[in-house]
Amino acid sequence: MESSSSKAPRLVNWTGYLSLAMLLILPVSVLAARTGAWQPALLIYAIAILGSTLLLVVAIVLLVMPRMAAWRTNITLNMLFSFPGTLLFITMLNAGDYPTIHDITTDTDEPPLFVMAEQARGPDSNTLAIKPDSILQQRDAYPELSGLESSLAPSAAFDRALVVVRELEWEIYHEDRGAGIIEAVDTTSFMAFKDDVVIRIRPLPGGSLLDLRSVSRVGKGDIGANAKRINAFIAAFPGS
Repeated sequence: MESSSSKAPRLVNWTGYLSLAMLLILPVSVLAARTGAWQPALLIYAIAILGSTLLLVVAIVLLVMPRMAAWRTNITLNMLFSFPGTLLFITMLNAGDYPTIHDITTDTDEPPLFVMAEQARGPDSNTLAIKPDSILQQRDAYPELSGLESSLAPSAAFDRALVVVRELEWEIYHEDRGAGIIEAVDTTSFMAFKDDVVIRIRPLPGGSLLDLRSVSRVGKGDIGANAKRINAFIAAFPGS
């Protein structure tokens, strides 16, 4: 005859099964996003991290229940399965309060225009049309974001911009020195989302003015990614 402690209750077992399932779903969602199926991938990802968090709460409740004392080792193992998804959920909550926009520029009065991005992005991507409501939200969220004034002549600034783009590991797909335009795409490391960037270089007395625009191909909000990308370029560009 089995002892009462030899077989864990169904609730303990199913908490473990589901926690392991949520853990395995996480890399599946990332792989799905990398293949381009970003909408179902984000849904699966959201289910996995939320499910992991709820299962961790259930495990904690079970852990403190006296009648579950015999199976605390099992419950603790279940909690370990839930930790990665829960940490990702907490990270998402702590990402900050960002506006639901995905088009950011240093020049909100006359944003730089893309030349070749429409072809590179594909028909299912976000529009590149300027949206007045997005401009207003950006001005409230990023009032400090502005163009980069450089002491470099436009041609030298163009060369330096190319160097910085390559240092940041953006993929250049269009450059026009005469027009002062560089277009590139940046691929995020985790979900492999692609965001397009255009750099516009104009002459100034004694130097040049660089303006940037960064636009996500998919999603409504960018959790601040486009502004961070622009700031990374500005920080890496000398002679400002």
